Amino acid sequence: MEENSSQLAKPETPHNMEAEAGEEERDPESHNSLSQPLLKRSRTLSSSPLALVGAKVSHIESLDYEINENDLFKHDWRSRSKVQVLQYIFLKWSLAFLVGLLTGLIATLINLAIENIAGYKLLAIVGYIGEGRYLSGLAFFTSVNFFLTLFAAVLCVCFAPTAAGPGIPEIKAYLNGVDTPNMFGATTLIVKIVGSIGAVSAGLDLGKEGPLVHIGSCIASLLGQGGPDNYRIEWRWLRYFNNDRDRRDIITCGSSSGVCAAFRAPVGGVLFSLEEVATWWRSALLWRTFFSTAVVVVVLRAFIEICNSGKCGLFGSGGLIMFDVSDVQVSYHAMDVLPVVIIGIIGGLLGSLYNHLLHKVLRLYNLINQKGKLHKLLLALAVSLFTSICQYCLPFLAKCRACDPSFSETCPTKDRSGNFKQFNCPDGYYNDLATLLLTTNDDAVRNIFSSNTSSEFHPISLLIFFILYCILGLFTFGIAVPSGLFLPIILMGSGYGRLLGQAMGSYTKLDQGLYAVLGAASLMAGSMRMTVSLCVIFLELTNNLLLLPITMIVLLIAKTVGDSFNPSIYEIILELKGLPFLDANPEPWMRNLTVGELADAKPPVVTLCGVEKVSQIVDVLKNTTHNGFPIVDQGVQVPGTVTTGATELHGLILRAHLLLALKKKWFLPEKRRTEEWEVREKFNWVELAERNLKIEQVAVTREEMEMYVDLHPLTNTTPYTVVESMSVAKAMVLFRQVGLRHMLIVPKYQGAGLPPVIGILTRQDLRAYNILSAFPHLARSKGQEKHN
Repeated sequence: MEENSSQLAKPETPHNMEAEAGEEERDPESHNSLSQPLLKRSRTLSSSPLALVGAKVSHIESLDYEINENDLFKHDWRSRSKVQVLQYIFLKWSLAFLVGLLTGLIATLINLAIENIAGYKLLAIVGYIGEGRYLSGLAFFTSVNFFLTLFAAVLCVCFAPTAAGPGIPEIKAYLNGVDTPNMFGATTLIVKIVGSIGAVSAGLDLGKEGPLVHIGSCIASLLGQGGPDNYRIEWRWLRYFNNDRDRRDIITCGSSSGVCAAFRAPVGGVLFSLEEVATWWRSALLWRTFFSTAVVVVVLRAFIEICNSGKCGLFGSGGLIMFDVSDVQVSYHAMDVLPVVIIGIIGGLLGSLYNHLLHKVLRLYNLINQKGKLHKLLLALAVSLFTSICQYCLPFLAKCRACDPSFSETCPTKDRSGNFKQFNCPDGYYNDLATLLLTTNDDAVRNIFSSNTSSEFHPISLLIFFILYCILGLFTFGIAVPSGLFLPIILMGSGYGRLLGQAMGSYTKLDQGLYAVLGAASLMAGSMRMTVSLCVIFLELTNNLLLLPITMIVLLIAKTVGDSFNPSIYEIILELKGLPFLDANPEPWMRNLTVGELADAKPPVVTLCGVEKVSQIVDVLKNTTHNGFPIVDQGVQVPGTVTTGATELHGLILRAHLLLALKKKWFLPEKRRTEEWEVREKFNWVELAERNLKIEQVAVTREEMEMYVDLHPLTNTTPYTVVESMSVAKAMVLFRQVGLRHMLIVPKYQGAGLPPVIGILTRQDLRAYNILSAFPHLARSKGQEKHN
């Protein structure tokens, strides 16, 4: 359970969080006197250790990203030879290479499977349509999609609920310091791979891009820990990665590799992790993530070369989103500024509207999913049936259009893919709506992004396409299958982008395909609120550097407009799941509150002595859920002086280390401090990284209860401390940037009878909802401002 020094309150429900999210982030001082007392609380500071992950309520803990500088760690650091240091560095780069290699291979497998399954399905549909057996084609299309969706949903519901969805919000929370349960296991990885193949092949309005990010992170986590929990490889070198800090770095490489595998964008993958996913970054990590993405690109390029020779079945040139518009001549005129700005504004407005509506839909789906596994399956199957019927039947509403001899591609085509599908039209004619709907999502994007085809799509067909994918984009995300948000948003954005391009007509020199690209970029920026990484991803996709200026303008405008209304879609999902994510920007009112006042709002901190009685340790572990305890020694002589009787804050000891001391029977018959050699005989730094032991698994006899434990060698002697007068805003920034699990609060004044530590701050204590629960006058001040 999440470590904290507060009493546990009822779980934080989505309705509570919605009230918090809807409040404006404005400084309450503007309408309130500074002399007004801040300490107005109605109850003690509470925290929420429970979170809705996937569809299950789980206990959430934080990760130990801080280096635990106890005596064992210091001895190991001093005794490491140059060979061991080189082994550690070599292993980091080796794991980065393996992450890129395996992610590229699995992305290849997923693309190959999806293109062949969906390809044979669409070829059968073409056959039915050619024979005039329209009802048989509908029955076949819906039934195949039905069973593919059923297969993916059953895997998620019954075997790995955390494999549903994109997985990116959970990865973002993990790299922020939240231990998201069961997110990186072997079962989750397998279900994510197989489920993505089934869900995307079923023609649902979702992509494999988000799942690929999750898959890359799962691969990285499993490699770093030596395999699944029950079948780990006990390789001596892997002991270096038996800590949260190094595992965080390798998972960052995995998330970058996933984005690269989805878009063939190595630089974009690195920037995606830097801008959107990672909370903590450094130059060495930048090099390793770039190395991983480079390996992914090499694997994908080799795979494409093999498939171009016809050895991959129906794969052909599909499967990888690559929209090469390098042959399009891009020139800018004064009139082109207006439509670019309009696209950016529309993208920001529609992106924020999409986030708002999706928020409501996910709440509704949460109520449905809580009713049981059967309701989850029925919801996914209902969405599948609706999607299949729309994709098959709506093209019959479109009029057949005559093929233009100027088209560079074959027109019409009866193949599973192509830019001019004949569908139900006579020879020499094509159905533009079938070209967009009765195909894979990747081919649909490729078709709508096509350049030099200004007369290919009728405005009514584009409008139907846009409205349909707006509806499907809202109701498909959230069902119990692996799903990504990138492709649905690209489809929606490209629809209104191409429509605007047609509306501009002769007033602009930009190609309509470029308008579709800009529309997709604007909606992604308006919903996901990314700029730099999206810009680079689209440049790598389109292979045209001339798009850089207008793409930058569109992204900046869309993000600015979207930020005016609501948070990004990933932040909304994090909030709905109840994951205690710490945002980079503290609330303005947090500067009016000190950490000392937070400590006063919490129950007294639980401390232990440096040499503590076993019975006291057992009692504390059984009756509290805290994961960190300050070690305080009384009657200490101050070094370099003759002063005695001082009180020393020796440091902080973790719950896991206390349990390890009890398990190993690190007991002393008398109250004394141990020698360094005694500690090294009993413990090693690898054992101190384990976190799975529980107090119920430790047996202590009655005689052992009266013995003592020297906690000094296991104590982190350099914990991060803050003075009680520091503002909560400043403490939150420090807590997040350093990646802490505990932060000790020390008194401003020192003296006899005063404790050396007055409280502990944890992640839950710094969350706005928990603070407002203890200090309701801050919430009322915000409410007054809102009405003023």
